Amino acid sequence: MAKKARNYKKEYADYHGTAIQKKRRAERNRDRAAAEKRFGEAALRGKEVDHVGSHRTGTLKGVKTKVISKTANRKKQPKRGKR
Repeated sequence: MAKKARNYKKEYADYHGTAIQKKRRAERNRDRAAAEKRFGEAALRGKEVDHVGSHRTGTLKGVKTKVISKTANRKKQPKRGKR
């Protein structure tokens, strides 16, 4: 029996369109804008704002942040499956 093809576009929209994910994205954008205001846009070019000690779920409000390189931030991400 053939498997039904997955609609990845719909799955992506369903997840990222939830109220919780919209709120987290807004919090990330707010923190990035605050860092750009503090350090300047040029200082953040090629860098990301890291939420120190935050969990993958829940609110990001009040979590300390620091500016780190994109490479260093991506290395901190959990491994996803065997490759």
